[in-house]
Amino acid sequence: MLPAENLDREVALARVGGDAELLREIAMLFVEDYPKVLDELRDAIARGDAERVERTAHGLKGSVSTFGARPAMEAARTLEALGRARQFEEIRQVLTTLELALAALRPELESL
Repeated sequence: MLPAENLDREVALARVGGDAELLREIAMLFVEDYPKVLDELRDAIARGDAERVERTAHGLKGSVSTFGARPAMEAARTLEALGRARQFEEIRQVLTTLELALAALRPELESL
């Protein structure tokens, strides 16, 4: 079960030097972009492209770390490691966890 708060506002603000407007802009760009990243992950999984899973998950991990979004960060970190290990059965399960974490994070980002 995911925690009620996925966004750590204190961490997120600290990462942008306390600039709430910049944080809002970054959040909106992320909200627009992350569905494409999920599509890229799904495609890489379907193609059995473990290197692309690892690389894409690594980038996503960095993006969600900006928001202190621990559930999404942990899922992306796990996906990255599973891609490196080429464990596709586990990758599919963790992708679902990541999708749920991002779905929970989205309204918090939109409310910034």
